[in-house]
Amino acid sequence: MQGTILKSTGSWYTVIADNGEKLECRIKGKVRLEGIKATNPVAVGDRVEISLETATISAILPRKNYIIRKATKLSKQSHVIAANIDRAYLLVTLAFPKTSTGFMDRFLATAEAYRIPVTILFNKMDIYTEEGKEEVGRLKKIYETIGYECHLISALEKKGLAFLKEEMKGRISLVSGHSGVGKSAFINSLEEGLGLKTGELSEAHAKGMHTTTYAEMFALSNGGYVIDTPGIKEFGMFDVQKNELSHFFPEIFAKARECKFSTCLHVNEPKCAVIAAVEAGEIAASRYYTYLGIMTGEELDKEYDN
Repeated sequence: MQGTILKSTGSWYTVIADNGEKLECRIKGKVRLEGIKATNPVAVGDRVEISLETATISAILPRKNYIIRKATKLSKQSHVIAANIDRAYLLVTLAFPKTSTGFMDRFLATAEAYRIPVTILFNKMDIYTEEGKEEVGRLKKIYETIGYECHLISALEKKGLAFLKEEMKGRISLVSGHSGVGKSAFINSLEEGLGLKTGELSEAHAKGMHTTTYAEMFALSNGGYVIDTPGIKEFGMFDVQKNELSHFFPEIFAKARECKFSTCLHVNEPKCAVIAAVEAGEIAASRYYTYLGIMTGEELDKEYDN
């Protein structure tokens, strides 16, 4: 029998079998060790072979894709956030808490690397000042110019969400972002009765308090599934070669064809078309500095002026 992982907590996995039955499973030891370099051998969204009689996972089926990041404390290991994703939704807030462009860009680059389309949702539009709304508009223009779909929403007031009903139909969707950006409120707005716990902000740091401690997949009445992920403080890209990094920044990759040298890394090489485009304002400085940060290993959560 085959099934899909809905939740992973420690050594137990909640699986929905293809016959609709839900069961708590453990994974066979040999499966856990076979070629698995990630801290979690099985991720939410994985398709698996299971035994209904023994409630064990005997095999992990090939993944269509997955999204991965550096493990929090073990930088040489990875953590698979979720697998077999049709689309990711990155929730972004400009205040309470503030999402940096560095975080956004590393998430987007990772999704590009694993061929996962991303929609950016600028949440909490109900609380921004006019100045804040102008800043949202500026960022929206940057990312739409690159080719990313962007929407302005208020999960709390359920505004700007109508397009999602059809878009998520029959698909597996991932929702990600910092703690406090409104992921649980957003998912609650998609489906009545889910009742995910929503959190409060830390007054001292204007950062979200964790309300989700592990990824979990929920069924939607339109036949789709949505994956709620823990709030991510930092997003470190994993196992990316320097000569491949530009491939995951679409606007840099497009401009790189005009560089004098085919081996150009766009750091300090002469006649680099990418650097010239940044200086001319054709490529956002914030995006380029995130690229440089990853290239040099300084994957810091910084904010840059454009």
